[in-house]
Amino acid sequence: MEDHTDIILRVENLKKHFEPHQSIAQAIAGQKKRKLVRAVDGVSFEIRRGEIFGLIGESGSGKTTAGKLVMKLIPQTSGRMFFDGEDVTSLGKAELIAYRRKVQMIFQDPYASMNPRFKIRDVLEEPLIIHKIKASRDEREAMIVQALTEVKMTPPQDFMGRWPHMLSGGQRQRVSTARTLILNPKMLVADEPVSMIDLSTRAEILHMMKDVQRDLGLTYLYITHDLSTTRYFTDRIAVMYLGRIVEMGRADDIIDHPLHPYTRALIDAVPEPESGKVHVVKELPISGEIPSPAHIPPGCRFHTRCPYAKPECSSLPEPELEDVGMGHFHACRRYKEL
Repeated sequence: MEDHTDIILRVENLKKHFEPHQSIAQAIAGQKKRKLVRAVDGVSFEIRRGEIFGLIGESGSGKTTAGKLVMKLIPQTSGRMFFDGEDVTSLGKAELIAYRRKVQMIFQDPYASMNPRFKIRDVLEEPLIIHKIKASRDEREAMIVQALTEVKMTPPQDFMGRWPHMLSGGQRQRVSTARTLILNPKMLVADEPVSMIDLSTRAEILHMMKDVQRDLGLTYLYITHDLSTTRYFTDRIAVMYLGRIVEMGRADDIIDHPLHPYTRALIDAVPEPESGKVHVVKELPISGEIPSPAHIPPGCRFHTRCPYAKPECSSLPEPELEDVGMGHFHACRRYKEL
């Protein structure tokens, strides 16, 4: 029997379909409602305790919606989710508060994720108040100092009395990370945590996050469109396209030996340095925009942009993830031709 004790999060066939907006005028005119927006359309994966799991895809792939589902910021349409061996698919108010103490989120925008009227001390104390952590003022102060120290904002006393506008983008993201750590969570969901930070600072923030993950034994769900950071930062990767996972496996295997044409296109989009030039961007083998999740193509949902597509790719049922060994999964019938 397979041992699942190392699995901290298991997601089974998770779906999130949104009702399209209909104006009053459209309703009065009797217009039919548009099709459901299938943002996440049957996603399954497992995250092991203490690993960094990357969820990769371009804008519109559904990765951020999947992260919100894991955080339980929005309700799922269907599917199940298990955290630390417990079914957390449907939680009451008290259970949800307890879950969110264990699973915290680092948001994309460090400028909008904290109250500009709060000093850094207040920003970090707020989660302790919300979750009714019974501690004296001195004990809370010690927790704040410890959290700032963990994200390498030292000496902490130099930052606690500052306002958010007095910090750089990288410093704000460190504070955002410290705010999640102060509740001693088991897992962090990091949604594009460095996309709004200056390029020169991104590597420092990712290095800090990896140090924190290793030192505290945390688990990360790392959501990004940037494959250039994934080999360094993640252990395993799941590539999403139009609400589904099309490839999944160890980071090195995915990047060195991609089996799905969409994964290969994402890798080809990463700029490469060349002598005498800033970047060299390869010519991409795909064209066009990602289709609307309200109008998903039949068959393989990538066939409208795939250079290897044949007639059967649109006529046969959608391919499921296939294990080719060593935990490497893909959903492409023509992968041998890549």
